[in-house]
Amino acid sequence: MMKRLDDFQLLSSRARALAMRLSWLIVLLIAGATVCAGQTTGSTDGWVVLQVDDYRALWRAAYPMAAEPEPPPVEATLTRVDYDLRVDGDFASGDARLTVDVIKEGWVRVPIPGGLLVRQARLDGRPVSLVTQASEKGTAASYLLLSRTGRSVLTLAIVVPVSAVAGTEMLKLPASASAISRASVVLPRAGVDVRITGGLLLETSDTGAGSRWVAHGRGAGALTFAWRRKLDDQRSSQTLRIRGAVTQLVGLGEDTTQINAECQVEVLAGLAKEVRLRLPDQFTVNQVSGALVADWESTANELVVVFLEPVSQAARFTLSGEVRLPRDGQIDIPLIRLPSAERETGGLAIEVLGAGEIKDRRQTGLEEAEAAYLGPLISSRQSPSLIAFRLPPAEGRAARSLSLRVARYTPQAVLAANVEEAAYNALITQDGKVLVQSRFAVRNNQRSFLKLNLPPGAVLWSVSVAGRPIRPGLAPDGSLLVPLEKSRTSEEAPAFTVEVAYLDRAVAWGDKGKGKLSLLTLDMAISRSRLLVHHSPLFRLTPAPGSFRAAVYEGPESGLLRAASSSGGEVEAGASVSGPTKELVDRLHQGGPSAGPARNLPIRIAFPHFGPSIFLVSELTSENQTPVLEFEYQRERKGGAR
Repeated sequence: MMKRLDDFQLLSSRARALAMRLSWLIVLLIAGATVCAGQTTGSTDGWVVLQVDDYRALWRAAYPMAAEPEPPPVEATLTRVDYDLRVDGDFASGDARLTVDVIKEGWVRVPIPGGLLVRQARLDGRPVSLVTQASEKGTAASYLLLSRTGRSVLTLAIVVPVSAVAGTEMLKLPASASAISRASVVLPRAGVDVRITGGLLLETSDTGAGSRWVAHGRGAGALTFAWRRKLDDQRSSQTLRIRGAVTQLVGLGEDTTQINAECQVEVLAGLAKEVRLRLPDQFTVNQVSGALVADWESTANELVVVFLEPVSQAARFTLSGEVRLPRDGQIDIPLIRLPSAERETGGLAIEVLGAGEIKDRRQTGLEEAEAAYLGPLISSRQSPSLIAFRLPPAEGRAARSLSLRVARYTPQAVLAANVEEAAYNALITQDGKVLVQSRFAVRNNQRSFLKLNLPPGAVLWSVSVAGRPIRPGLAPDGSLLVPLEKSRTSEEAPAFTVEVAYLDRAVAWGDKGKGKLSLLTLDMAISRSRLLVHHSPLFRLTPAPGSFRAAVYEGPESGLLRAASSSGGEVEAGASVSGPTKELVDRLHQGGPSAGPARNLPIRIAFPHFGPSIFLVSELTSENQTPVLEFEYQRERKGGAR
């Protein structure tokens, strides 16, 4: 192929700009063209010979083509399938509307749900034909061929067989590749119960002419309608008759008595929507649980347990609660009864928690029995002071009682180191300053030091043990060591107070956000904790769920902490100082040779109870665990400060 030299030079210049990889070929061609041009009679026109492949490569470099778009991931989708069927004998006939979305250009194949007998097919109102092809499994599958992109609606006139098994008729709609399946089924018969498998029944209506059901399927699974004739249930009109068995475990503690009970109800006639139990005086129900329990309500002497649905055969549930009884002496055991039962049975077990034993007992309507034969609630107990009784069959209102005498013994003191109660006072300012005062009621006859860790970045202000300021030691890992008072092992360890005050830093508050208050970490377990948090009146604080829970304010249970809270054990600013403390201060101020070197006295400052506050409590803080309070704060609107 011959080409003019000027055209070739134009092509080569464009190729150099667009494809640098062909520059070596262009240089050789230009050199050859120059030689050919020199052999002519001085004319600038000339010819060059190129291979066809080289010319095409130069042309593609000079005029690159845009990359071809990638094909869509799917050719077409079956978006939705809607069935509208009517049951007539052994078949259900009607329409199936298939919503199809075609994405690919050209011909595509859309599968039709298998198992349908198609009598007619129409695409957007126009008749179409379906293609049947054998699949890999040997079954025939139907397809629809489309060449138009976009959404189309294929309407099929179908017939679906209805099967019957043991008096139950079933209509099964096949699984499809659609995301949504909806079916509307009309049965020209009333008085039937319907059950849906593989979907959710959304609507049901019964008329004199028949029943209509609307259900949604999962799309990828089959949707099955199963119905049978509704049976007339006379139980709802019958008078309720029940039998019951109540098994109780009573734990006589030092402060409170714990009662756990298991109740089994057997319905003889009628339907039980709820069960009523008679409770002892001053009994507090803590929890009622069971597979069929929907709700429960406790009044002065009655517990009402409501079931999820009316019980026609049997139900079982458990309950737990507490009541205050005398610590020792003559005690009347509280009993939980089922007064509406025609026959009440069960068992009763009593155990003494702590050092004590049961001396005398008098029972009415109870028979002594072995604990191993009264069910797992009682047989699982290994207490040496456990006694058990059986409730012989009797009416629920029959007289049953148990009275016994409990003798308590003084327990032998053992090695102990424990924080009975912790009381925290915290003051949080909106600019990020946190002042925390911690008081601990400690019993100890084992430990020499209490190891504590301040929050990161906190500054220690003061430490005192039993009202005396001390200087804590420093452990190799950076922890503070507070010397503790220690009693003899053979004696009961008396309680004393340990007080720690420190200043911490936090992020300054904006108009709204979240905050966190970290307290001291002790290497000693804490039985119970109380936290009083003061904050700015310009903000509202809401504690987040965690180890602390909000409660109504109450004073410390420990007598030492209660006395410390009332008196404070602190010297207010401006208060006069007298007695031995005043003499010591005067000696330090006088100075002189005989006064000795000046020493810094630990100063205890009254905690500033300022602004609104929230009160929280917590139980059972294990050793080396950091108590943390997380909260949300929000600036109060103008005029809304508390």
